[in-house]
Amino acid sequence: MNTLIVKVGATGDVVRTTPLLSRLKGQVTWLTASKNTVLLQGSNCDLRCFSWEERAKVSKNHYDLVINLEDTLEIAQFLKTVRCGEIFGARLGSNGSVTYTENSRRWFDLSLVSAHGKLKADKLKFQNRQTYQELVFDGLGFRFAGETYLLPEPIETELAGDVAIAADAGPVWPMKKWAYYGLLKQRLEEEGLTVNVLPQRLSLLEHLSDTQNHRCLVGGDSLPMHFALGTRTPCVTLFTCTSPWEIYDYGVQRKIVSPLLEKFFYKRGCDKRATTAITVAEVFDAVMHQLETASPKPATVK
Repeated sequence: MNTLIVKVGATGDVVRTTPLLSRLKGQVTWLTASKNTVLLQGSNCDLRCFSWEERAKVSKNHYDLVINLEDTLEIAQFLKTVRCGEIFGARLGSNGSVTYTENSRRWFDLSLVSAHGKLKADKLKFQNRQTYQELVFDGLGFRFAGETYLLPEPIETELAGDVAIAADAGPVWPMKKWAYYGLLKQRLEEEGLTVNVLPQRLSLLEHLSDTQNHRCLVGGDSLPMHFALGTRTPCVTLFTCTSPWEIYDYGVQRKIVSPLLEKFFYKRGCDKRATTAITVAEVFDAVMHQLETASPKPATVK
């Protein structure tokens, strides 16, 4: 098989797609955003990786299967130039809009290009209780059995401690940013713990090292969460507006779901109620539980 995966962003979504690499046979090519190539080029598998800017190189080949997990019109139009035997996922419809293949509907029915419209898609997404990997694997004819993320070697950093806080949230999902990280840090430090707020880094590989250098990560549904899951770092994850059920916990994650999740589910505005519904006490207790019960992490897969 010669397979092309198209998963451009966000970076966390790229990371959580890497378990597919352990199931696909033959040559695999991955088209992604330029900033993500460093995560894929260093993975332990036979993979060719190209940035979106290098997409002309991708279109020169013939593929037995194209797995397109993006729902944008630009990418669907580009795939019309790619010679392939079969497409799984989003594609260009006969009317020039983005549609998707029947075998990928379990995932794309929950997406922005859902055949049911956004309101119904969000409702279906809230009702869904299967992980992202289960939905995608099933559509491809596989059974997800806990296949791990494939991550490269990090660039070592000196930032280390007991608890790492991933406080940032991007502009797309401002309600992911919990209001009480400062208070949580203070309470944890009163217990004698070393607590660091993860900084911005020039390289994603430094960011990866920062995450795994701690005994526990606390934050929202974000890239550091995926780094924690991929490195078997115990984590506490706060879900304020996105799906906790789509995330496979790999036995190291403790999920805290906002009591107002349904009200703000997949809303992209900013409402203080969404960021304050989870209490400091609840998160503090969860972090302490993770620190007290976590087993030593296994060695990172090379």
